[in-house]
Amino acid sequence: MWNKCSASNEVDNQSVQFRVLSGSQCRRLYNAVLEVLEHTGVEIFCEEAVDVLKKAGCWVDGARVRIPSHLVERAIATAPSRVVLSDRNGARRLFLEGNNSYFGPGPTNPTIFDLETGERRDVLKSDVCQAARLTDALPNMDFVMSLACISDCTPGLADVHEVHAMLQNSIKPIVTWAYDLQNVDTIISMCEAVAGSAEALQKNPFVVVYAEPTAPLRHSREAIEIMMYMSKKGLPLLYTPGVQGCATAPASRAGVLVITAADNLAGLVINQLVREGAPYIVGGVTTNMDMKTMIHCYGSSPEFSLMHAAMNDFIHFLNLPGWSTAGCADSKLLDEQAAVEYTLSIYTAALSGSNLIHDCGFLETGLSGSLEALVMADEIVGMVRSIIRGIRIADETLVLDLIDKVGPGGNFVSEEHTFDNFKKEFWLPRDINREIFRQWAKKGKTTYAQRLNARAKQILKDSQPSLLPDEKLRQLQALVDRAEAAKAH
Repeated sequence: MWNKCSASNEVDNQSVQFRVLSGSQCRRLYNAVLEVLEHTGVEIFCEEAVDVLKKAGCWVDGARVRIPSHLVERAIATAPSRVVLSDRNGARRLFLEGNNSYFGPGPTNPTIFDLETGERRDVLKSDVCQAARLTDALPNMDFVMSLACISDCTPGLADVHEVHAMLQNSIKPIVTWAYDLQNVDTIISMCEAVAGSAEALQKNPFVVVYAEPTAPLRHSREAIEIMMYMSKKGLPLLYTPGVQGCATAPASRAGVLVITAADNLAGLVINQLVREGAPYIVGGVTTNMDMKTMIHCYGSSPEFSLMHAAMNDFIHFLNLPGWSTAGCADSKLLDEQAAVEYTLSIYTAALSGSNLIHDCGFLETGLSGSLEALVMADEIVGMVRSIIRGIRIADETLVLDLIDKVGPGGNFVSEEHTFDNFKKEFWLPRDINREIFRQWAKKGKTTYAQRLNARAKQILKDSQPSLLPDEKLRQLQALVDRAEAAKAH
């Protein structure tokens, strides 16, 4: 007969996870990547980086650089296996390690759906302020990104203005892009001003800057300079190629992974040669190009989710922190298609144990942002997290004494245990409606999209972000003004 003592021989697999690639498949993919880097090589359009690689023993032919396998292996060994991100106040919040998953918006959308009119229009700086405030208040959004690209500012400084807006409207960790070396210097200077010093920011970083190689196997001067700047600062750098099967990668799921991993590891080698131990997050937007429309597919492509999950397996194989994409759609509107795309991508991203998961709130293949969609993503993440949490089998959860007390034919509604535990054990929807038709009709027959709109408006009305001191606000504005003056010349 089974007894409690036998439980000590069982593996406790409480969290729900899944894998696409086995260990042997990851090893074969890794060897393929080493062959690409050593035999085919990559193009590096930054003289300083080429010099660093050449001195380390790479074979250089103009911009083409071939990287020996031992340099890749050394870089993987010296890069941190975990990155911890703090909030704006210095409290350590996100532990990018193992299967810990954290969600947030994305950047880059040139248009946004107006919360009041529903109109699709160009993005204003006030929209990024609203997105940051909303993200700050949403319980399942763990970090903030701009959601959209500001149009009512100096075009070459939209990234600086986005960080300026986010720093003032959220205390959550920030993930951001940077256009060039000058802008990343301004962005980090702003964050150092908020942290109090460069050392304080390095000890408890609340900002991650991402740079993008140009797939396949090309690395622009801007991307490498941003990466090297972050390396020298000892701050987290996220390197994320956008790779499309049929376009910038072969018409092969495995081929997409090879290009993605090769560009990531080429960046990692430079990162670690510049500063051994610099924090580096491996990423990549892995998808395919639709051969009918020629679009870069997001949530409507099942391969989008599958290849991201496979890439997460590879990142875990390397024992490095990872970056992924979910909560985004090819749908043009916040409709049933968007809900399907959001749910599938969020579920697979969480199941695969990706660490930082971005692009929540995206519509139209990354061309439109939506605050209502961001609220929807938050609710879906909450639902998915309840599944990922799994089921704990223990004396206090089996509650055999209570079952015996209630007995056959009884009910547990009025039991104190039910009152104490129903909110802890069972997920409760916020905007998803569970009422019967009569109750729903009595309250106005609202659609899910209408409830999401109302929720976003209510949060923005009620929430007040933690304000920065006036002196820090003045420092931030001075840095923005300095950047504007530099661009003017």
